[in-house]
Amino acid sequence: MDVIVTPTPKLQGKIEALSSKNYTTRYLLVAALAEGTSTIYFPAHSEDSDAMRRCIRDLGAIVEEDEEKIVITGFGRHPKAVDQLDVGNAGAVLRFLMAIASFCPDVTFINRYPDSLGKRPHHDLIESLSKMGVTIEHNEGKLPITIKGGKPRGGHIQVSGNISSQFLSALLFLTPLLEEDSEIEVLHDLKSKVVVGQTLEVLEQAGIVIHADEDYMRFRVPGRQSYQAKTYHVQGDYPGSAAILAAAAVTESDVIVNRLMENSKQGERAVVDVLKMMEAPLTHENGVVHVRGNGKLKAVEFDGDHATDAVLAMVAAAVFAEGTSRFYNVENLRYKECDRITDYLNELRKAGANVEERQSEIIVHGRPEGVEGGVDINAHYDHRVIMALSIVGLRSKQPIRIHDAHHVAKSYPIYFDHLKALGANVEWVEGSH
Repeated sequence: MDVIVTPTPKLQGKIEALSSKNYTTRYLLVAALAEGTSTIYFPAHSEDSDAMRRCIRDLGAIVEEDEEKIVITGFGRHPKAVDQLDVGNAGAVLRFLMAIASFCPDVTFINRYPDSLGKRPHHDLIESLSKMGVTIEHNEGKLPITIKGGKPRGGHIQVSGNISSQFLSALLFLTPLLEEDSEIEVLHDLKSKVVVGQTLEVLEQAGIVIHADEDYMRFRVPGRQSYQAKTYHVQGDYPGSAAILAAAAVTESDVIVNRLMENSKQGERAVVDVLKMMEAPLTHENGVVHVRGNGKLKAVEFDGDHATDAVLAMVAAAVFAEGTSRFYNVENLRYKECDRITDYLNELRKAGANVEERQSEIIVHGRPEGVEGGVDINAHYDHRVIMALSIVGLRSKQPIRIHDAHHVAKSYPIYFDHLKALGANVEWVEGSH
């Protein structure tokens, strides 16, 4: 399905932030790794969290859910032997479960999205697991991937951190369950450190002890630990809310988003600070962000590595800011569902934005008067690109049509419902290619 976004001068209303996808997938996993029954309140419902639910069920967890909670009886360190797992298009779910699947005798992760997840490399994790005694068959580091595990060994483990922090997180979930104590050394640079902080926070809540160096480049993990069955509450999601907040900042608006904790460990919380730096009129207190936008923004410079999943939305806001904005240290955007630098900027240019790319930078020459629009845009099956392009459509002179916009469901299935509720002029139409 495509979406047509028609210029909308005013947004007004109040919405509840969606629950965090990152926290939901992590809570589902630690609940499955516990022996006993855990309860997760306010879980996210998105394609990624659904993929984790489906896979832990296949691996032997009992999953029962109602409107507001999921109750999970875990399999501990004994996942069920299963022939194959389908993680959909969810990179984090694939990587976390590749580590856990090393307890299984023989499991294949299938390739259902050859144009998206199927193109993403997983060499760094494959290398680490192989050195831990796990046999892995793969297609040059890509899906389909077959894990022939059984008995992974702890000890001194090295993992590269310069493509994704998810490889490290995968090992942090696995190593506490091993017979041996482990020391994990991160090689090169570590991307998205804040997300590793979320993993450590969830592990600690699940009763796991990990000794981390302050810079997250070395971890000491005692073996023979057990995950404890617990009750978890999922917080509101900043990465998805970033797009709503940016949309409010580029229009005349009076928009309230609830359930966004000020002290959250989500790096994308920075979107609030960045919009303030851009002089968007907003307040943030008691978990409520209130934007009273006037459509006037100033350019900004920002280190995007702290808030990877909010960068595209901030770039969309910068398209309408006065002056030149620079988002640097963002090379890992190239290794997502699509190349979120080249692919995204090509589409922004079609709409009339003045943007440049470097290997690890996005430069935006703002056009406060707005952009032309009136074009068909390819979102490259990427939920973050879809949301970011919709922001640009709100301030274009002519409508823009975003192809395959239903892929927004990967993280935020009701994104366009929320935009509509705030008064945005968006409509679904049959896809045409």
